Amino acid sequence: MAAYSGSMHVARNLRGYVTKSGEQRLYETILLRRSFRDGGKVRHQTLANLSKLPPEAIAAIEATLKGHTLVAAGSEFSKTRSLPHGDVAAVAAMAGKLKLAALLGPPCRARDIAVALIISRVVRPKSKLSTLGWWSDTTLGVDLGVADASTDEIYAAMDWLVSRQETIERSWPQSISRSR
Repeated sequence: MAAYSGSMHVARNLRGYVTKSGEQRLYETILLRRSFRDGGKVRHQTLANLSKLPPEAIAAIEATLKGHTLVAAGSEFSKTRSLPHGDVAAVAAMAGKLKLAALLGPPCRARDIAVALIISRVVRPKSKLSTLGWWSDTTLGVDLGVADASTDEIYAAMDWLVSRQETIERSWPQSISRSR
């Protein structure tokens, strides 16, 4: 017999037959094998029967034999930052259902900041300056596209709201009846 070469592969053998009742049955055998030449003839040596292993284990063995590096789940990755999302997402979803953004006015940066301020007031009532700092500690700023807002923009959004107050108050009852 030839010297052991060390190269292995996974071989899949399908065999089937038809029962007396006409039912066709297929069986797959998955083997860990090595192939080598013995006097010019290709020979196969079965090293293990992998058929009883779960498909994930067989895929891992195949990938390893093909030279791929496998990484254990969670071992190569670490959390660098985790932002709270649930409470903000719930209030933002309700604001969307109530069509709050459309009620405030046409799409613009000031409207987006105003919506973010309203959601922030519901979730975490603090000063405007504190709210601005809080946006970087939650997903709200990124979700609404206002994470880079400045203090001046917040005050400009408040001024924008005041200028639209009468229009908003007139359309508020109609907006509530439409959202139900």
